[in-house]
Amino acid sequence: MEGIGDMVRIVVSVGKRKTAIARAVLRPGKGRVRINNIPVEIYQPEMARWKILEPLLLAGDDIWNKVDIDVNVKGGGWMGQATAARIAIARGLVEWTKSEELRRIYLDYDRTMLAGDPRQAEPKKPRGHSARAKRQKSYR
Repeated sequence: MEGIGDMVRIVVSVGKRKTAIARAVLRPGKGRVRINNIPVEIYQPEMARWKILEPLLLAGDDIWNKVDIDVNVKGGGWMGQATAARIAIARGLVEWTKSEELRRIYLDYDRTMLAGDPRQAEPKKPRGHSARAKRQKSYR
């Protein structure tokens, strides 16, 4: 690290999907990406790994090889966590580069990469086994 007088540029971004919340910390580095301290190259399941890598592949090597990204994600299922991490990474890279072109690339590819998806599971209600289904009643 640099001395006390030098400034180190750090960007923190947040992504949410259903009940999963991801915080991404971007700092100058060599292009290392870690999800909950696991390198993204060995992150499982593979489908989630490709979802997380989408914003990096769209940004290109010249951008993400200059930053280290640490993502801390909790809550929700594995795909919700992957999508939350993807949103946090995409928002962080846009803020890091301050590039309107990168923002446009993300929005044209998939708007939810920056905008997010507000849908949540509806809570279960009484007299039924799910949010909407109710026990049938018979009068005759």
